[in-house]
Amino acid sequence: MTNQSKKEFLWVSDLSAEQLRVMRDHGTEPPGSSPLNYETRSGIYYCAGCHTPLFHGDMKYDSGCGWPAFFTVIDNAVETEIDHSHHMVRTEVHCAKCKAHLGHVFPDGPQPTGERYCINGISLKFKKEES
Repeated sequence: MTNQSKKEFLWVSDLSAEQLRVMRDHGTEPPGSSPLNYETRSGIYYCAGCHTPLFHGDMKYDSGCGWPAFFTVIDNAVETEIDHSHHMVRTEVHCAKCKAHLGHVFPDGPQPTGERYCINGISLKFKKEES
């Protein structure tokens, strides 16, 4: 087994079955199910798989969509690709480092970006900012 495949195996072994379904099989958690919907403290949201910083708490806003929403991302933290599943065209967001599925981005967010990164809370880990 190569070092990369060992790392991949350890990464996957640390996830719950539901996290694997969302992050590896491009699933979606039920709307309103993530406690991170209600998180308002200062801090950083990390990829639950590889712990890459993805979003700062001040990028988050209440979009009412049922999932944690952000108007922008930390530079170079995510990648996007067109998703044709569910008989629609959407832009999928995944972690740039480990390629875990995070959610989707839509062009209906607030200024200054006009974007809404609608992210599965189960794909994230939050760490509050130390005072």
